[in-house]
Amino acid sequence: MIKQFLMNVMLSFIWVGLTGSFLFVNFFFGFILSYFILMLMSRDNTSASKQYFDRIPRIISFIFYFIYELIKANLQVAYDVVTPKFFMKPAIVRFPLTATSEFEINLLANIISLTPGTLILDVSNDKKVLYIHVMYMTDKDSFIKYLQNGFEKKLLAILR
Repeated sequence: MIKQFLMNVMLSFIWVGLTGSFLFVNFFFGFILSYFILMLMSRDNTSASKQYFDRIPRIISFIFYFIYELIKANLQVAYDVVTPKFFMKPAIVRFPLTATSEFEINLLANIISLTPGTLILDVSNDKKVLYIHVMYMTDKDSFIKYLQNGFEKKLLAILR
């Protein structure tokens, strides 16, 4: 998998050098272009090769999903600040974790904390529960499902 990634980056730099435009957008386009070229030319059907070509679209999808959720949460908090009515319903939620390793738990906790309106308070000693402070709690069960089906499921699909 590392081999495919390094080849993809190298082809991206070759693309940037050939076009003469040293902008990030051009590098990103070269990365996408070289990704499809490598996928078309991939002859080895090893699990590492398949894993790389499956993981990159998941990473890009997760980045767009996170940006969407970040903008949505920022607008919700900004609207609450600007309006005179008080919309906050703070609560502390006990979130059961599917993530098992410390890296997965740490990354998930940081991603949840980056979205406005949520803050990670603690991880249980057995690393099976995350305690989250939520500013806008309407339904506890739907919030837990939202985190499980959104952030945690998508993040674990990338990491595993």
